[in-house]
Amino acid sequence: MNVNRRNFLVQAGAVSFSTRILATHALPADGVSAIDRERMRSVAAFTAETLSTDHPMPFRADIVSTATGERLMRAVNRVGPDHDPSAHAETLTIRLACAKLGSGSLQGYTLYTTCEPCAMSMACALRSGLDRLVFGGTIADAGRFVSQIRIPAKEVARRTDLQCVVAGPVEREVCVKLFTDPRMQKAFAIWKKH
Repeated sequence: MNVNRRNFLVQAGAVSFSTRILATHALPADGVSAIDRERMRSVAAFTAETLSTDHPMPFRADIVSTATGERLMRAVNRVGPDHDPSAHAETLTIRLACAKLGSGSLQGYTLYTTCEPCAMSMACALRSGLDRLVFGGTIADAGRFVSQIRIPAKEVARRTDLQCVVAGPVEREVCVKLFTDPRMQKAFAIWKKH
């Protein structure tokens, strides 16, 4: 039997990974805790503050320690302002968090995002080694308002040997309100012209 060293290490790590997550973050069967719901409401509330600015944005992400809940990094989508199609909230938050840690690994951390990540952002999350990714609105929700690559995050995660627990939608209604707010709707109309 030919055993790939990387696959062996990933599978061996998955056992300790799942034990560590369960030990530090008691999760019910759906993989979402009361703490996850509280954190998602907090991310959405902070995101809603952008609706009163010149640059409203429904996409925001926070990275927190899986064990302690201490926030490591927070960022908002900057595709438009930065003229960078890869500047999604999740990818920016991951880049900034890795730079802050001086490491390409975010093992021991969880990412909370107001919307299910696209395939690009999910691939970045997987490559970074995050323990978990918790999302609010779905990719289909976002697709009602802006163009999306409609591949669910859980599907991207399923097609790899990289380990990351994907949970969501969490507080979906709260996060979808970010998209349906009239100020955001006005911004979407402007985005579609560009």
